[in-house]
Amino acid sequence: MKKIHLYSDGSSLGNPGFGGYCAILKYKDHQKIASGARQNATNNQMELLAVIEGLKLLKEPCDIVVTSDSSYVVKAINEWLENWIKKDFKNVKNPDLWKKYIKAAKPHKIKAVWVRGHNGHEENEICDKIAREEAQKLQNSVKDR
Repeated sequence: MKKIHLYSDGSSLGNPGFGGYCAILKYKDHQKIASGARQNATNNQMELLAVIEGLKLLKEPCDIVVTSDSSYVVKAINEWLENWIKKDFKNVKNPDLWKKYIKAAKPHKIKAVWVRGHNGHEENEICDKIAREEAQKLQNSVKDR
């Protein structure tokens, strides 16, 4: 199994508001970036969507380390998700996104690692910048209509 590093971040201007996400996948000296934006999105939704969209770029089962500054995403992946599935996501926020995550994650072995945001972690800083830019681009395009 290929060992992949997936770095992710999400942003929301208003929370909820215009949201942006970014994932950077690294394998040896190769890199892929997934990014985009949504309207009326929360920060947590964008944090999770970054991971989902990053996973969708993979074409084969991989051993993945997800690095995120979102304790929500990291704790859910490492600790909470199993129980959420058992209780069919009752009283869980964003069940539609978590179900998409489960589908995208299914073929892979995934461990999530938390990093402090805005603390100089190179890939996290890049993801943060791209996610904010995506949210801003969407906000500007809506204003220009």
